[in-house]
Amino acid sequence: MQFGVFSVSDITTDPTTGRTPGEAERIRAILAIALKAEEVGLDVFALGEHHNPPFFSSSPTTTLAYIAARTSRLQLSTATTLITTNDPVKIAEDYAMLQHLADGRVDLMLGRGNTGPVYPWFGQDIRNGIPLAIENYALLRRLWDEDVVDWSGQFRTPLQSFTSTPRPLDGVAPFVWHGSIRSPQIAEQAAYYGDGFFHNHIFWPPEHTQRMVEFYRRRFEHYGHGSADQAIVGLGGQVFMRKNSQDAVNEFRPYFDNAPVYGHGPSLEEFSRETPLTVGSPQQVIERTLGFRDYVGDYQRQLFLIDHAGLPLKTVLEQLDILGEEVVPVLRKEFAALKPAHVPDAPTHASRVAARGGAKDTTVHAAADDVTGQARDEATEEVQDR
Repeated sequence: MQFGVFSVSDITTDPTTGRTPGEAERIRAILAIALKAEEVGLDVFALGEHHNPPFFSSSPTTTLAYIAARTSRLQLSTATTLITTNDPVKIAEDYAMLQHLADGRVDLMLGRGNTGPVYPWFGQDIRNGIPLAIENYALLRRLWDEDVVDWSGQFRTPLQSFTSTPRPLDGVAPFVWHGSIRSPQIAEQAAYYGDGFFHNHIFWPPEHTQRMVEFYRRRFEHYGHGSADQAIVGLGGQVFMRKNSQDAVNEFRPYFDNAPVYGHGPSLEEFSRETPLTVGSPQQVIERTLGFRDYVGDYQRQLFLIDHAGLPLKTVLEQLDILGEEVVPVLRKEFAALKPAHVPDAPTHASRVAARGGAKDTTVHAAADDVTGQARDEATEEVQDR
Protein backbone atom coordinates (compact mmCIF):
# COMPACT_ATOMS: atom_id res chain seq x y z
CA MET A 1 0.00 0.00 0.00
CA GLN A 2 1.19 3.48 -0.84
CA PHE A 3 1.16 6.31 1.70
CA GLY A 4 1.73 9.95 0.94
CA VAL A 5 0.57 13.54 1.21
CA PHE A 6 -1.29 15.88 -1.10
CA SER A 7 -1.59 19.65 -1.27
CA VAL A 8 -4.33 21.84 -2.70
CA SER A 9 -1.80 24.73 -2.84
CA ASP A 10 -3.84 27.23 -0.86
CA ILE A 11 -2.35 30.51 0.31
CA THR A 12 -4.10 31.14 3.61
CA THR A 13 -3.49 33.57 6.45
CA ASP A 14 -2.10 32.02 9.63
CA PRO A 15 -4.85 32.91 12.14
CA THR A 16 -2.43 32.78 15.09
CA THR A 17 -0.09 35.43 13.67
CA GLY A 18 -2.18 37.26 11.07
CA ARG A 19 0.59 36.64 8.53
CA THR A 20 -0.16 35.58 4.94
CA PRO A 21 2.69 34.00 2.92
CA GLY A 22 3.41 35.21 -0.59
CA GLU A 23 3.28 33.02 -3.66
CA ALA A 24 7.06 32.65 -3.88
CA GLU A 25 7.26 31.59 -0.23
CA ARG A 26 4.43 29.10 -0.62
CA ILE A 27 5.96 27.60 -3.76
CA ARG A 28 9.29 27.15 -1.98
CA ALA A 29 7.42 25.56 0.91
CA ILE A 30 5.74 23.00 -1.32
CA LEU A 31 9.14 21.96 -2.67
CA ALA A 32 10.43 21.52 0.89
CA ILE A 33 7.36 19.44 1.76
CA ALA A 34 7.88 17.13 -1.20
CA LEU A 35 11.56 16.62 -0.43
CA LYS A 36 10.72 15.95 3.22
CA ALA A 37 8.11 13.40 2.17
CA GLU A 38 10.78 11.35 0.43
CA GLU A 39 13.23 11.84 3.29
CA VAL A 40 10.84 10.39 5.88
CA GLY A 41 9.96 7.39 3.70
CA LEU A 42 6.57 8.29 2.24
CA ASP A 43 5.66 6.90 -1.16
CA VAL A 44 3.63 9.62 -2.89
CA PHE A 45 3.49 13.39 -3.22
CA ALA A 46 0.47 14.84 -5.04
CA LEU A 47 -0.25 18.44 -6.02
CA GLY A 48 -3.54 20.01 -7.09
CA GLU A 49 -4.34 22.27 -10.04
CA HIS A 50 -6.09 25.62 -9.67
CA HIS A 51 -6.28 28.76 -11.78
CA ASN A 52 -7.43 31.32 -9.24
CA PRO A 53 -6.46 32.84 -5.90
CA PRO A 54 -5.99 31.78 -3.14
CA PHE A 55 -4.17 28.91 -4.88
CA PHE A 56 -0.82 28.96 -6.66
CA SER A 57 -0.57 25.63 -8.48
CA SER A 58 -1.70 26.47 -12.01
CA SER A 59 1.00 24.26 -13.59
CA PRO A 60 1.56 21.13 -11.49
CA THR A 61 3.67 19.49 -14.19
CA THR A 62 6.26 22.26 -13.89
CA THR A 63 6.48 21.84 -10.13
CA LEU A 64 6.49 18.05 -10.27
CA ALA A 65 9.26 18.06 -12.88
CA TYR A 66 11.42 20.10 -10.53
CA ILE A 67 10.64 17.73 -7.67
CA ALA A 68 11.45 14.76 -9.91
CA ALA A 69 14.94 16.17 -10.48
CA ARG A 70 15.46 16.50 -6.71
CA THR A 71 14.16 13.06 -5.69
CA SER A 72 14.90 9.47 -6.62
CA ARG A 73 12.09 7.34 -5.23
CA LEU A 74 9.00 9.47 -4.61
CA GLN A 75 5.94 8.76 -6.77
CA LEU A 76 4.61 12.05 -8.18
CA SER A 77 0.93 12.59 -8.79
CA THR A 78 -1.72 15.27 -9.06
CA ALA A 79 -4.72 16.11 -6.95
CA THR A 80 -6.35 17.08 -9.37
CA THR A 81 -5.67 17.46 -13.12
CA LEU A 82 -8.67 19.21 -14.66
CA ILE A 83 -9.94 16.89 -17.38
CA THR A 84 -12.85 19.20 -18.19
CA THR A 85 -11.05 22.46 -18.96
CA ASN A 86 -7.61 21.28 -20.08
CA ASP A 87 -7.10 20.27 -23.68
CA PRO A 88 -6.62 16.47 -23.75
CA VAL A 89 -3.80 16.96 -26.26
CA LYS A 90 -1.87 19.08 -23.75
CA ILE A 91 -2.55 16.61 -20.95
CA ALA A 92 -1.25 13.78 -23.12
CA GLU A 93 1.89 15.69 -24.05
CA ASP A 94 2.63 17.28 -20.67
CA TYR A 95 2.31 14.12 -18.61
CA ALA A 96 4.16 11.94 -21.09
CA MET A 97 7.00 14.46 -20.93
CA LEU A 98 6.89 14.47 -17.15
CA GLN A 99 6.87 10.67 -17.21
CA HIS A 100 10.13 10.65 -19.19
CA LEU A 101 11.76 13.25 -16.94
CA ALA A 102 10.78 11.35 -13.79
CA ASP A 103 11.82 7.90 -15.11
CA GLY A 104 8.23 6.71 -14.85
CA ARG A 105 7.53 7.94 -11.31
CA VAL A 106 4.33 9.66 -12.41
CA ASP A 107 0.61 9.07 -12.33
CA LEU A 108 -2.26 11.54 -12.31
CA MET A 109 -5.65 12.05 -10.79
CA LEU A 110 -8.28 13.41 -13.12
CA GLY A 111 -11.20 15.44 -11.86
CA ARG A 112 -13.53 18.35 -12.53
CA GLY A 113 -12.14 20.60 -9.80
CA ASN A 114 -13.97 22.67 -7.20
CA THR A 115 -14.08 26.10 -8.86
CA GLY A 116 -17.10 26.71 -11.09
CA PRO A 117 -15.80 29.88 -12.84
CA VAL A 118 -12.85 27.94 -14.28
CA TYR A 119 -15.14 26.64 -17.03
CA PRO A 120 -15.79 29.96 -18.83
CA TRP A 121 -12.18 31.00 -18.20
CA PHE A 122 -11.20 28.15 -20.50
CA GLY A 123 -14.10 28.47 -22.91
CA GLN A 124 -16.37 25.78 -21.49
CA ASP A 125 -19.78 25.55 -19.85
CA ILE A 126 -20.04 24.05 -16.36
CA ARG A 127 -23.31 22.40 -17.37
CA ASN A 128 -21.25 20.17 -19.64
CA GLY A 129 -18.97 19.04 -16.81
CA ILE A 130 -19.73 15.32 -16.94
CA PRO A 131 -19.90 15.05 -20.78
CA LEU A 132 -16.60 16.97 -20.99
CA ALA A 133 -14.96 14.58 -18.53
CA ILE A 134 -16.16 11.56 -20.51
CA GLU A 135 -15.27 12.84 -23.97
CA ASN A 136 -11.94 14.37 -23.02
CA TYR A 137 -10.76 11.25 -21.27
CA ALA A 138 -11.78 9.02 -24.18
CA LEU A 139 -9.59 11.19 -26.41
CA LEU A 140 -6.73 11.22 -23.90
CA ARG A 141 -6.68 7.43 -23.81
CA ARG A 142 -6.50 7.26 -27.59
CA LEU A 143 -3.72 9.83 -27.74
CA TRP A 144 -1.62 7.69 -25.39
CA ASP A 145 -2.59 4.30 -26.80
CA GLU A 146 -2.50 5.03 -30.54
CA ASP A 147 0.40 6.47 -32.54
CA VAL A 148 -1.82 8.21 -35.09
CA VAL A 149 -5.26 9.52 -34.14
CA ASP A 150 -8.19 10.63 -36.27
CA TRP A 151 -10.87 12.01 -34.02
CA SER A 152 -13.92 14.26 -33.86
CA GLY A 153 -16.19 15.11 -30.95
CA GLN A 154 -18.54 17.66 -29.47
CA PHE A 155 -16.22 19.90 -27.50
CA ARG A 156 -12.99 20.15 -29.48
CA THR A 157 -11.89 20.72 -33.05
CA PRO A 158 -11.22 17.47 -34.96
CA LEU A 159 -7.82 15.82 -35.19
CA GLN A 160 -6.50 14.36 -38.42
CA SER A 161 -3.50 12.01 -38.47
CA PHE A 162 -2.29 13.48 -35.17
CA THR A 163 0.59 12.03 -33.15
CA SER A 164 1.04 13.15 -29.56
CA THR A 165 4.71 13.57 -28.62
CA PRO A 166 6.59 12.36 -26.77
CA ARG A 167 5.09 8.92 -26.75
CA PRO A 168 4.53 7.35 -23.30
CA LEU A 169 7.69 6.03 -21.68
CA ASP A 170 8.36 2.36 -22.48
CA GLY A 171 5.05 2.22 -24.34
CA VAL A 172 3.03 2.45 -21.09
CA ALA A 173 0.96 5.55 -20.33
CA PRO A 174 0.85 7.04 -16.82
CA PHE A 175 -1.64 5.32 -14.55
CA VAL A 176 -4.85 7.31 -14.07
CA TRP A 177 -6.91 7.76 -10.93
CA HIS A 178 -10.36 9.28 -11.42
CA GLY A 179 -11.09 11.55 -8.47
CA SER A 180 -14.63 12.31 -7.37
CA ILE A 181 -16.41 13.16 -4.16
CA ARG A 182 -20.04 12.80 -5.25
CA SER A 183 -20.40 11.86 -8.94
CA PRO A 184 -21.19 8.19 -9.67
CA GLN A 185 -20.61 8.89 -13.38
CA ILE A 186 -16.91 9.38 -12.63
CA ALA A 187 -16.77 6.17 -10.60
CA GLU A 188 -18.43 4.45 -13.57
CA GLN A 189 -15.82 5.91 -15.93
CA ALA A 190 -12.98 4.64 -13.75
CA ALA A 191 -14.55 1.18 -13.64
CA TYR A 192 -15.16 1.08 -17.40
CA TYR A 193 -11.49 1.65 -18.20
CA GLY A 194 -10.15 -0.44 -15.32
CA ASP A 195 -8.49 2.66 -13.85
CA GLY A 196 -8.17 3.68 -10.22
CA PHE A 197 -10.87 5.50 -8.27
CA PHE A 198 -9.82 8.08 -5.68
CA HIS A 199 -12.34 9.33 -3.14
CA ASN A 200 -11.09 12.43 -1.37
CA HIS A 201 -12.88 11.37 1.80
CA ILE A 202 -12.27 14.61 3.73
CA PHE A 203 -15.65 16.35 3.80
CA TRP A 204 -18.23 13.55 3.80
CA PRO A 205 -19.27 10.93 6.36
CA PRO A 206 -17.95 7.35 6.01
CA GLU A 207 -21.32 6.09 4.73
CA HIS A 208 -21.05 8.27 1.64
CA THR A 209 -17.51 7.12 0.89
CA GLN A 210 -18.59 3.52 1.37
CA ARG A 211 -21.42 3.87 -1.16
CA MET A 212 -19.20 5.48 -3.79
CA VAL A 213 -16.41 2.92 -3.45
CA GLU A 214 -18.83 -0.02 -3.42
CA PHE A 215 -20.45 1.27 -6.60
CA TYR A 216 -17.05 1.56 -8.31
CA ARG A 217 -16.06 -1.93 -7.19
CA ARG A 218 -19.26 -3.51 -8.53
CA ARG A 219 -18.86 -1.79 -11.89
CA PHE A 220 -15.15 -2.68 -12.08
CA GLU A 221 -16.14 -6.34 -11.77
CA HIS A 222 -19.02 -5.88 -14.23
CA TYR A 223 -16.60 -4.69 -16.92
CA GLY A 224 -14.41 -7.76 -16.48
CA HIS A 225 -11.29 -6.23 -14.95
CA GLY A 226 -11.26 -8.57 -11.97
CA SER A 227 -13.25 -9.21 -8.82
CA ALA A 228 -14.71 -6.26 -6.94
CA ASP A 229 -12.10 -6.52 -4.20
CA GLN A 230 -9.32 -6.23 -6.80
CA ALA A 231 -10.42 -2.75 -7.92
CA ILE A 232 -7.84 0.00 -7.39
CA VAL A 233 -8.99 2.43 -4.67
CA GLY A 234 -7.36 5.48 -3.13
CA LEU A 235 -8.53 7.63 -0.23
CA GLY A 236 -7.77 11.11 1.02
CA GLY A 237 -7.65 12.11 4.65
CA GLN A 238 -6.87 15.00 7.00
CA VAL A 239 -4.72 14.70 10.11
CA PHE A 240 -3.01 16.86 12.68
CA MET A 241 -0.91 15.22 15.37
CA ARG A 242 0.96 15.89 18.57
CA LYS A 243 2.23 13.45 21.17
CA ASN A 244 -0.59 14.51 23.47
CA SER A 245 -4.01 14.53 21.80
CA GLN A 246 -5.26 17.59 23.68
CA ASP A 247 -2.19 19.53 22.59
CA ALA A 248 -3.06 18.66 18.98
CA VAL A 249 -6.63 19.85 19.41
CA ASN A 250 -5.59 23.10 21.06
CA GLU A 251 -2.96 23.88 18.42
CA PHE A 252 -5.09 23.00 15.41
CA ARG A 253 -8.37 24.57 16.56
CA PRO A 254 -7.67 28.16 15.38
CA TYR A 255 -6.64 26.86 11.95
CA PHE A 256 -9.79 24.78 11.68
CA ASP A 257 -12.06 27.56 12.95
CA ASN A 258 -10.74 30.02 10.34
CA ALA A 259 -10.22 27.69 7.37
CA PRO A 260 -11.93 29.10 4.25
CA VAL A 261 -13.63 25.78 3.46
CA TYR A 262 -15.04 24.60 6.78
CA GLY A 263 -14.30 27.40 9.21
CA HIS A 264 -17.14 29.24 10.95
CA GLY A 265 -19.33 26.14 10.60
CA PRO A 266 -19.44 22.90 12.60
CA SER A 267 -17.09 22.69 15.54
CA LEU A 268 -13.83 20.79 15.31
CA GLU A 269 -15.33 18.05 17.47
CA GLU A 270 -18.46 17.78 15.30
CA PHE A 271 -16.46 17.70 12.08
CA SER A 272 -14.12 15.06 13.50
CA ARG A 273 -17.08 12.86 14.46
CA GLU A 274 -18.84 13.15 11.11
CA THR A 275 -15.84 12.99 8.73
CA PRO A 276 -12.42 11.27 8.68
CA LEU A 277 -10.62 14.37 10.00
CA THR A 278 -8.39 13.13 12.85
CA VAL A 279 -6.79 15.56 15.27
CA GLY A 280 -4.96 13.86 18.08
CA SER A 281 -2.11 11.52 18.88
CA PRO A 282 -0.24 9.34 16.37
CA GLN A 283 -1.99 6.29 17.83
CA GLN A 284 -5.40 7.86 17.21
CA VAL A 285 -4.45 8.52 13.59
CA ILE A 286 -3.29 4.91 13.21
CA GLU A 287 -6.51 3.50 14.64
CA ARG A 288 -8.77 5.83 12.63
CA THR A 289 -6.94 5.12 9.37
CA LEU A 290 -6.97 1.36 9.89
CA GLY A 291 -10.71 1.70 10.37
CA PHE A 292 -11.15 2.97 6.80
CA ARG A 293 -10.65 -0.62 5.65
CA ASP A 294 -13.77 -1.66 7.53
CA TYR A 295 -16.01 0.22 5.11
CA VAL A 296 -14.05 0.46 1.83
CA GLY A 297 -12.19 -2.87 1.89
CA ASP A 298 -8.53 -3.33 1.06
CA TYR A 299 -7.27 -0.33 -0.85
CA GLN A 300 -4.05 0.76 -2.50
CA ARG A 301 -3.29 4.40 -1.71
CA GLN A 302 -3.77 6.66 1.30
CA LEU A 303 -2.95 10.36 1.00
CA PHE A 304 -3.08 12.85 3.87
CA LEU A 305 -3.71 16.60 3.65
CA ILE A 306 -1.40 18.31 6.15
CA ASP A 307 -0.34 21.72 4.74
CA HIS A 308 -3.59 23.67 4.47
CA ALA A 309 -5.46 26.36 6.39
CA GLY A 310 -2.42 28.59 7.01
CA LEU A 311 -0.30 26.07 8.91
CA PRO A 312 3.34 27.28 8.92
CA LEU A 313 5.97 25.26 7.09
CA LYS A 314 7.77 24.35 10.33
CA THR A 315 4.60 22.74 11.64
CA VAL A 316 3.97 20.88 8.39
CA LEU A 317 7.49 19.44 8.40
CA GLU A 318 6.95 18.31 11.99
CA GLN A 319 3.78 16.55 10.87
CA LEU A 320 5.77 14.76 8.17
CA ASP A 321 8.31 13.59 10.74
CA ILE A 322 5.50 12.10 12.83
CA LEU A 323 3.93 10.44 9.80
CA GLY A 324 7.22 8.96 8.66
CA GLU A 325 8.53 7.86 12.04
CA GLU A 326 5.47 6.86 14.05
CA VAL A 327 2.41 6.43 11.85
CA VAL A 328 3.17 5.08 8.39
CA PRO A 329 5.49 2.23 9.50
CA VAL A 330 2.69 0.85 11.67
CA LEU A 331 0.03 1.37 9.01
CA ARG A 332 2.21 -0.26 6.37
CA LYS A 333 2.71 -3.35 8.53
CA GLU A 334 -0.92 -3.64 9.64
CA PHE A 335 -2.46 -3.13 6.20
CA ALA A 336 -0.04 -5.62 4.64
CA ALA A 337 -0.93 -8.26 7.22
CA LEU A 338 -4.64 -7.85 6.49
CA LYS A 339 -4.47 -7.75 2.67
CA PRO A 340 -5.35 -11.03 0.87
CA ALA A 341 -2.83 -12.29 -1.66
CA HIS A 342 -5.17 -11.81 -4.63
CA VAL A 343 -5.65 -8.08 -3.97
CA PRO A 344 -3.16 -6.13 -6.12
CA ASP A 345 -0.70 -3.53 -4.92
CA ALA A 346 -0.89 0.03 -6.18
CA PRO A 347 0.16 0.17 -9.84
CA THR A 348 3.61 1.53 -10.62
CA HIS A 349 5.35 2.14 -13.90
CA ALA A 350 7.60 -0.87 -13.35
CA SER A 351 4.71 -3.21 -12.55
CA ARG A 352 2.70 -2.03 -15.55
CA VAL A 353 5.67 -2.39 -17.91
CA ALA A 354 6.19 -5.93 -16.62
CA ALA A 355 2.50 -6.72 -17.15
CA ARG A 356 2.82 -5.54 -20.76
CA GLY A 357 5.73 -7.90 -21.37
CA GLY A 358 8.58 -5.44 -20.99
CA ALA A 359 9.59 -1.98 -22.12
CA LYS A 360 9.15 -0.89 -25.73
CA ASP A 361 10.52 2.13 -27.54
CA THR A 362 7.41 3.63 -29.13
CA THR A 363 9.09 6.66 -30.72
CA VAL A 364 7.33 7.64 -33.92
CA HIS A 365 9.89 8.28 -36.66
CA ALA A 366 8.31 10.37 -39.40
CA ALA A 367 9.70 11.47 -42.74
CA ALA A 368 9.65 15.25 -42.22
CA ASP A 369 12.09 18.13 -42.02
CA ASP A 370 13.48 19.39 -38.72
CA VAL A 371 12.14 22.94 -39.07
CA THR A 372 8.42 22.65 -39.80
CA GLY A 373 7.92 18.96 -39.01
CA GLN A 374 6.22 18.55 -42.36
CA ALA A 375 7.02 16.24 -45.22
CA ARG A 376 7.76 17.90 -48.56
CA ASP A 377 4.31 17.20 -50.01
CA GLU A 378 2.59 18.63 -46.89
CA ALA A 379 4.65 21.80 -47.03
CA THR A 380 3.87 22.26 -50.73
CA GLU A 381 0.14 21.81 -50.11
CA GLU A 382 0.23 24.38 -47.31
CA VAL A 383 1.94 26.97 -49.52
CA GLN A 384 -0.60 26.35 -52.30
CA ASP A 385 -3.47 26.77 -49.85
CA ARG A 386 -2.21 30.23 -48.97
